Amino acid sequence: MFLRLLTCLLGLGVLAASAESFPVALRVDAAKPLGELKPIWRFFGADEPNYATQPDGRKLLGQLGRLDPGTPVFFRTHNLLTSGDGTGALKWGSTGVYGEDGRGRAIFDWSTLDVIFDAYRQQGLRPYVQLGFMPEAMSVHPYPYRHHWKPGDNYGDIYTGWAYPPKDYVKWEELNYQLARRYLGRYGKTEIDQWWWEVWNEPNIPYWKGTPEEYYRLYDYAVAGVRRALPNARVGGPESTSPRNAGAAKFLRDFLEHCLRGTNYATGKVGSPIDFIAFHAKGAPTVQDGHVRMGLSAQLQDFDAGFGLVASFPELKSLPIVIGESDPDGCAACSSEVYPQNAYRNGALYASYTAASFARAHDLAAKHGVNLAGALTWAFEFEGQPWFAGFRALASRGVELPVLNTFRMMAKLHGQRLTVESPSALGLTDVVQGGVRGTPDVSALAARDTNTVSVLVWHYHDDDVAGPEAEVTVSIAGLTPDSRWKLRHYRVDETHSNAFTVWQKQGSPQQPTPPQLAELTKAAALAELESSVVTVSADGTVPVHFLLPRQGLSLLVFQPAPEAPAGATPNRP
Repeated sequence: MFLRLLTCLLGLGVLAASAESFPVALRVDAAKPLGELKPIWRFFGADEPNYATQPDGRKLLGQLGRLDPGTPVFFRTHNLLTSGDGTGALKWGSTGVYGEDGRGRAIFDWSTLDVIFDAYRQQGLRPYVQLGFMPEAMSVHPYPYRHHWKPGDNYGDIYTGWAYPPKDYVKWEELNYQLARRYLGRYGKTEIDQWWWEVWNEPNIPYWKGTPEEYYRLYDYAVAGVRRALPNARVGGPESTSPRNAGAAKFLRDFLEHCLRGTNYATGKVGSPIDFIAFHAKGAPTVQDGHVRMGLSAQLQDFDAGFGLVASFPELKSLPIVIGESDPDGCAACSSEVYPQNAYRNGALYASYTAASFARAHDLAAKHGVNLAGALTWAFEFEGQPWFAGFRALASRGVELPVLNTFRMMAKLHGQRLTVESPSALGLTDVVQGGVRGTPDVSALAARDTNTVSVLVWHYHDDDVAGPEAEVTVSIAGLTPDSRWKLRHYRVDETHSNAFTVWQKQGSPQQPTPPQLAELTKAAALAELESSVVTVSADGTVPVHFLLPRQGLSLLVFQPAPEAPAGATPNRP
């Protein structure tokens, strides 16, 4: 009953901002670039590889592939090598690529994996190939193998025969060689040299039922197999868990030491190839006094600790880092119906959290001087589940959730990052240590390329409770005086770019009528508040004013406007 009441309150906007407001004066200097704004948003993933081949999965892949036609999007998934018939389920998937005959000889079947990778490529995505999990015929402890976990069950039930080391590491190497060789032949060298290849998932917890040294062996033989087929393959790991925890940090450090100075189990030489470093960063939401409280500080502490650890290795500091799972919590398949702290997922709170966390990821990478290439969002879609069931997803039954519009917004930020000043932005150290628990965090991420200035403004708070709107003024400085710019203003909040609140107002139908479905589809799109032409003042600035509710996002996109007709009066803001 509590969860249903909480979800209703969230969905109907009862917790929306009051009529009060407070002023926020943001200043963006378009003449002061801070360096390249890397598109770290362009990585996604999920436990269940087979959902990508279903109608809703293919539709969502297409939406991800079209986020920014000029920027490649990558997709990571578990279970690419897991034995089975290709049936998807929560925390489960399979491809059946490897089996053995009665004499122990390998049998390869690429048919299911072909369909999965083809689905990515047809929709404009590329694989971030996870080499795992262990095929049943190769596992040292194969039984039980297939699990049937559901939310509320013991999470440890998922760790079955696929989590164990191989009986024969030479066969493991050969499997990875044959896999890389297969897709070299299918897609060609130019294409496949752009993929990312990593070994396993979270090998410092029971996803790996071997020792750390056995994981190093697993990594070395997997990389040897891939590199035998693809000498230029971009390989890395270890995709370990939250480095704010001492045990996970030690595992990551020891793995990097092995790659630099250990004996390679496959070659006998010193060191193992590593082209990028991957670890995970997770928040920690709770329920406090009847509302969801996000745990932004926990996720930022993972960024901070992991970046600092990598920076402590001078030989590795310049390597790309991918946060292989970067999320507000630790279980995408744990629905809000069973886990009330996950009730943030369907609404605007997830969208604003994502903007605030990604911006601070950029800041923390700059603090440590490391090369952050990507922060991978572990969210996709869950086939055959009820509407808005509270899984960590980007869409529900083919209808996009508000968080996907955050990625649509971030995909419009190109070029050089710009200086942003906000008196309502919380300090980086304060947010890392304590999250956003007092005054809200109102700030922006801004960028400029040849023809565009874009500013993504958020109004974020960890606590999803009532609060005043921000009366925002964004002043863009450093533009050519008297130049004319077309302004497009996009919005995500409780009533814009938000199909969930519309669904609630429809009465939460589990079988929407065609008109209801059309209404949901329309509401899910990125909403544009206004489109106008503004003229820069003589001092090179242009201000924009708007109200931004708590947990809301506004994206301002400025592009040069056509010349005004002769005799036309400039439209100044």
